[in-house]
Amino acid sequence: MPLPIRLFPCLVLSLVFGSAAPAMAQSTVVKTDEVRAELVAQAPEGVAPGKPLWLGLAIRHKPHWHTYWKNAGDSGLPTSLAWTLPAGVTAGEIQWPMPKRLPVGPLMDYGYEDELLLPVPVSVSPEFRAAALDVRLRADWLVCKDVCIPQSGEFRLQIPAQASTVSQAALFDAAQAATPRVLPGVSASARVDGAALAIDVAGLPADWRGQPLSFFAANGGVIDHAARLGQQWQDGRLALHVPLSPQRSESPAEMQAVLAAAGRPAGVELRFSVAGGWPAANPAAAVVPPEAEAGATAAAGAAEPPSPAAAAPAVSPLSWAELAGAAVMAFLGGLALNLMPCVFPILSLKVLSFAKHAHERRYLAASGLAYTAGVVVTFVALAALLLALRGGGQELGWGFQLQSPPFVAALALLFTLIGLNFAGVFDFGNVKTGRLAGARARHPVADHALTGVLAVMVASPCTAPFMGVALGVALTQPAPVAMAVFIALGLGMAAPYLAATLWPGFGRLLPRPGAWMVRFKSLMAFPMFVTVVWLVWVLGQQVGNDGVAALLGVLVALAFAAWSLGGRGFGRISRRVYGVLGLLVLALSFAWAWPTLREAPPAGASAGDAGHPGSRWQPWSPQAVADARSAGRPVFIDFTAAWCITCQVNKRATLSNKDVLADFEARKVLLLRADWTRRDATITEELARLGRSGVPVYVVYGPDRAKAPQVLSELLSVADVRQALARW
Repeated sequence: MPLPIRLFPCLVLSLVFGSAAPAMAQSTVVKTDEVRAELVAQAPEGVAPGKPLWLGLAIRHKPHWHTYWKNAGDSGLPTSLAWTLPAGVTAGEIQWPMPKRLPVGPLMDYGYEDELLLPVPVSVSPEFRAAALDVRLRADWLVCKDVCIPQSGEFRLQIPAQASTVSQAALFDAAQAATPRVLPGVSASARVDGAALAIDVAGLPADWRGQPLSFFAANGGVIDHAARLGQQWQDGRLALHVPLSPQRSESPAEMQAVLAAAGRPAGVELRFSVAGGWPAANPAAAVVPPEAEAGATAAAGAAEPPSPAAAAPAVSPLSWAELAGAAVMAFLGGLALNLMPCVFPILSLKVLSFAKHAHERRYLAASGLAYTAGVVVTFVALAALLLALRGGGQELGWGFQLQSPPFVAALALLFTLIGLNFAGVFDFGNVKTGRLAGARARHPVADHALTGVLAVMVASPCTAPFMGVALGVALTQPAPVAMAVFIALGLGMAAPYLAATLWPGFGRLLPRPGAWMVRFKSLMAFPMFVTVVWLVWVLGQQVGNDGVAALLGVLVALAFAAWSLGGRGFGRISRRVYGVLGLLVLALSFAWAWPTLREAPPAGASAGDAGHPGSRWQPWSPQAVADARSAGRPVFIDFTAAWCITCQVNKRATLSNKDVLADFEARKVLLLRADWTRRDATITEELARLGRSGVPVYVVYGPDRAKAPQVLSELLSVADVRQALARW
């Protein structure tokens, strides 16, 4: 079972703060700030063959701290005990007492609070003849509250062989009373019923019947621990409906579980087989029947030729009417861009400019025209660059600039700098040279034009939901026709701001400049920082965790350099000293980070979860599509990228919908994810065959190879997907 995400900070804490774990001096007791752990024993008749002997780790938790059961639930790790015993003495398995349900937000864990004993039965053979039993234990546990701390301890205990050891009898008796029991006459059977496990239990105690029970699965990676349990009593039998985890990673032939009734210290242990077997833990890796597998193998030698719809479309030149229609659609798509979250930080810059110059008509008109020029020119320049690179053999698509990790890192640095300025950490006017501040003051029109450039750089990947078909066609047209479409797109994006600057009445709607502007400027820092978070996440999908750490280091160095060069309250000498130090730190951090930011992602790192253990999705390839269609299996392809916000919204809102997932599973759909976060020539070629130049794109191939695939809307809905699947 993969390590839960929640535990990564815990492991980091254990590495960075090694002193948080207890020292390894051997004794019967280990104390930390969170728990008191003690090695205890119970030998009422001494240590001899056939006599009862128990060892155990007693843990007393500080208030609100907890450790975990043998199945920790959605997160956590169980306590582990490693014994060192003399020859002839053998320790058994932990006899786990009943756990508690520990909700953590939307997750559910199983564990223990307050006082706990983990007892272990010990057997002694005639080979053991020592006067005392020397017990050594290495224990590891994870203790959590608001944070999780991995801890460990080494314990040693001497137990006299000829004397009775009963000082901890009450502790062992309480643990035994809380241990789930195997009751004679209790039986259970189970089968997979859609997205749930149907369990039938017979022979439970008569006084349990009709009561609501709690269910604790001892097997990890199978059920949805936080989901509502369905249960129904009928004729003394209990029918349980246990939802399976959407990320199920295990398919056990036999399972163990515990049923518990309210007010009872111990539960009943169940052991049962799962009749009929399991569907594949990953639907995309479902077993193919032998006859289908033979067909797929035969097809592997010669890849399936692309269907007519998948072949590169032959696009004829647009007529004047068609060109006008494409321009109108582009203009409307540009208007809609202003509603995208990736554009909001840029709009906050424009709102701040309005607030400062609300009653300066000439300034506002000039700023609106300059912003419009910056937007239109940048759209045209990006389109021209894309066409030139594609003409030179580069396999690129729209939004290609965000496929470059250095470009993403540069945007993160820029937005961090703007956010720090808005938050008041530094002021451009305090920089010694004052060149940037002076340039902005002398050339405000150029400053607004550059804001338009920045808006397009960030917003262009968001055009695909509105312009997927139009952009795909435009990029196949002669350059003048393509440029006309992109000019209309830029005019649409800039139109709201331009109209506001040219409308005389708009300025009268805004309050006059005053102290509120300082607070408003500080508030606008937060959209900038939110954008930085998104960009750091995008970079992480491209170059992995090392790239994220490198960029964060550079961002910290940038913040220090900005504070030292432009912070308030520095004298001339202090500013020079801190400024030189800040620039040196920035240069060194950038030199350290640059190689990491340019590296390709490690194997298995991608924008999506395709190919990860427990994932429903597999990485896309033309061969995977050909093999599945040869086997008569439907295919759903998600062309996506980490920097595509619409892709992420569709992934979480539609492709994670329970009805859609149920349809995928019922129809045994092969789910493929084509990750375009970094440049991929094969994916770009496939998008071109589909008449697209950007993401998201969603394609459904039916089992009938004679039928063309269906390309769905970029603004994906549950109804779209379910209707497309129903066609087949």
